[in-house]
Amino acid sequence: MAEIQNPNQQGGGGGGDSRMLFGFLIVFVLMVVGFQIWGPKKPQEQPQPAAHSQQPAHGTQPTTGGAQPAASVGQPTAASGHAQAKRSKAAPAAKAVEAASETDTTVENEQYRIVFTNRGGVVKSWILKKYKNDYGKPLDLVNADAAGKFGLPLSLYASDAGLRERLNSALYVPSATGSLATPASLSFDYSAGGLTVHKTFRFDSSYVVHADVSVTQDGAPVATLLEWAGGLGDQNTLQQYASSSFVNAQSGKSTQTAAKKVVGGQTIEGSFDYAGVSDLYFAAVFMPDAPTDTSVVTLHDTVAVPRDREHPQPNAVTQEPVLGVAVGQAGGGTQARVFAGPKSQELLESIHTVNGVSLDRVLSYGWWGWVEKPMLLVLRFFVTHGIPNWGWAILVLTFILTIAMVPTRVMMMKSSLKMQRIQPQIDAIKAKYAKYKTTDPRRQDMNKEMFDLQRKEGINMFGGCLPMLLQYPLLIGFYEMLERAIELRQAHWLWLPDLSAPDPLHILPIFVIVSMFLSQFFTPSPGMDQTQQRMMAFMMPAIFGVMMWNIGSGVALYWAASNLMGVAQQMVMNRTSMGQEMRAIALRRAAKKKAGKAVNARR
Repeated sequence: MAEIQNPNQQGGGGGGDSRMLFGFLIVFVLMVVGFQIWGPKKPQEQPQPAAHSQQPAHGTQPTTGGAQPAASVGQPTAASGHAQAKRSKAAPAAKAVEAASETDTTVENEQYRIVFTNRGGVVKSWILKKYKNDYGKPLDLVNADAAGKFGLPLSLYASDAGLRERLNSALYVPSATGSLATPASLSFDYSAGGLTVHKTFRFDSSYVVHADVSVTQDGAPVATLLEWAGGLGDQNTLQQYASSSFVNAQSGKSTQTAAKKVVGGQTIEGSFDYAGVSDLYFAAVFMPDAPTDTSVVTLHDTVAVPRDREHPQPNAVTQEPVLGVAVGQAGGGTQARVFAGPKSQELLESIHTVNGVSLDRVLSYGWWGWVEKPMLLVLRFFVTHGIPNWGWAILVLTFILTIAMVPTRVMMMKSSLKMQRIQPQIDAIKAKYAKYKTTDPRRQDMNKEMFDLQRKEGINMFGGCLPMLLQYPLLIGFYEMLERAIELRQAHWLWLPDLSAPDPLHILPIFVIVSMFLSQFFTPSPGMDQTQQRMMAFMMPAIFGVMMWNIGSGVALYWAASNLMGVAQQMVMNRTSMGQEMRAIALRRAAKKKAGKAVNARR
């Protein structure tokens, strides 16, 4: 940093300048001494409790992502500077407000059971009653691995590490202890050494909690943010950590940023409808009451996760991303609603920000949303209208889709049969031009003759590809939907305890391999070389079987059932006149090729 110089010392600098500077120093010393003697006495600061901080100093200091740097968070606002100076001369010492011991308060409704601690006025447990964790116990949205290191939910964020430590370790005075049933309100107050904090939370019967927080230092507002740090409590596997993202809607435009692209400590200012963190099935999202001047700080840390939860080894761990977010008003104080719950399509559609933006955008379907949403609605309809099991609902929808794709299979078979009928003529044209090199211009005549022959016989060269292109959106959309639907989480079917987790007995992956082999075996391919056909018959099932080994069993169930129904369809189609003709062509081509090899062998 450049040295700050006194302008009176620049240039010639005579003795008068030195005497003037010396006089200023004497006056300054007299002012300081007089203030100490006759000024107001600062109340003695209350001793702070032992360090049980729930909020660490996040490793990366915020950087400017919008208009204001994060260093302003936790500092008194500039507009109140003169007023603060005047109050400091006349205001009496504020009475200290601090609890004598640590206590808990539980707030409960049909959706959740939240346990607050007055140490920091934060959440130590956020149980979702309708969901279980991977071990069959009630799901706690507080991440046990990360919250103790990076901060408990609804703690306060400030760029000054000392202030952050004090805010989140002080013993607040709660408005109530014990248990509260919603609708209810819970407040936490703390005041000592000129620092005054007030936190109020209001609860109803929904998943949404309203928060109102204010922090002042000697009466001047301090810009602190309300944060959800330490990820989410259902993150037990490497895949669950990797699926986390930062979600926000700014000026009506929603975005999702993958964990690897989130910058830790970045400050963004602007008009935010909502901002939060999300993983595959759950989310914690802040919705500011006044979106216009909102400060958002993205938090990105890492935590060591055992590769095998059931048999953890000290050396068998991997560093996984843990995301968090802090939200508040740029001028100090935070008023916002907080959603913490499941990413259910129906639930998210019912929650709106003050600008009317729905939280359904937190559940991102990507490119295939136009296919995924209707399919999820159909599955949900089946489950609520006579098929009370998601596994059977998947099978019913798979059957419907397979039947709907029959016309495309027939189109592909007709196109293939037409091509096989003119294959001898195609071979003759190729033989006619075989003596010319591929770079010879006369090769273009070969392509023209083949194209004219296909047009004469009414064959569309894309006829075999178009039906497959029509099938792909349905297949990919169904696959993507089953990967994201929270309804499949811990939904059972026969021997499968969780349709969102891999088959524990690996029955479905084996079935996928067998069914794909049968599909390759029964599907006639008269135009394909037998060596290639055998390779496809073994390689494709093996590749897809490996893919299904560790994929959600709901997807594997759909794939296996689709293959089985496809085999049944193909067996029926093979008995039709088209199927018999294709089989006869295949036999003739095989016999001709065998005879040709025998002639070559005799030569």
